[in-house]
Amino acid sequence: MAKLWWAGERRRTRGLRHPWENRLLAVCVAVTALAVIGAAARTLDGDPGRPLMLLAIPGAVFFLRGQLYARQRVNGVQITERQFPEAHRMVVEAARAFGMAEPPDAYVVAGNGVLNAFASGHGLRRYVAVHSDLFEVGGRLSDPDALRFIIGHEVGHIAAGHTSFWRQFGVSIANVIPGVGTSLSRAQEYTADNHAFAYHPAGVQGLRVLAAGKYLYPEVDFDAIAARAATDSGLFVMLVNLLSSHPINTWRFQALADRTRPGRVL
Repeated sequence: MAKLWWAGERRRTRGLRHPWENRLLAVCVAVTALAVIGAAARTLDGDPGRPLMLLAIPGAVFFLRGQLYARQRVNGVQITERQFPEAHRMVVEAARAFGMAEPPDAYVVAGNGVLNAFASGHGLRRYVAVHSDLFEVGGRLSDPDALRFIIGHEVGHIAAGHTSFWRQFGVSIANVIPGVGTSLSRAQEYTADNHAFAYHPAGVQGLRVLAAGKYLYPEVDFDAIAARAATDSGLFVMLVNLLSSHPINTWRFQALADRTRPGRVL
């Protein structure tokens, strides 16, 4: 019975990638590839300056990923069967639901007032880190559905391949061009939201914490924020969205409230 249930979950999570994601990924990789090819050509022509810096990008990406992973390991609290066991079960269940062979490592890290969580990797390792202030939503504030959705979102990033070294290297140059790398990032966020919704739709209301913080969010009307996507518009709204790595809240909430169409990237 359990095996059939997990098989059904894997079928249910197919087709969750945002339709713009692969197109934007191709654009970002093309930008990086052209920059690296141009740098290599200039280096071969004898230019000793900036081209060498571009050619050092793979090493920089590897170094930064390794340093970030080490920071979580030595400063964070690892989520295990003994340490935060309920959250550990959420990580394991999400990984199984998405058809992953092994669950990623998971850590609680000091939030210092910041509500955030992220997924990354180094080498063959993949991991999820949840800031303590956000983790409290599922613990001291007794909203496990919200924490389950958050964990499903981050594990969804890993399941969708967003944390691989080659992918992050492939978009590294595009990421420094305003509006280019961030557009791919927003599509990836919608993809991760789709995974989280497929895994645990009851937790979608937990995203209200992004709009009002960990204490006020239970009083927030999710649908009211989603409805404002149709009225809160204009040049500067689009500019704020364009330069953001995450979709603006009104558009993101609308995409989760109306599952008949993908979220707006632009």
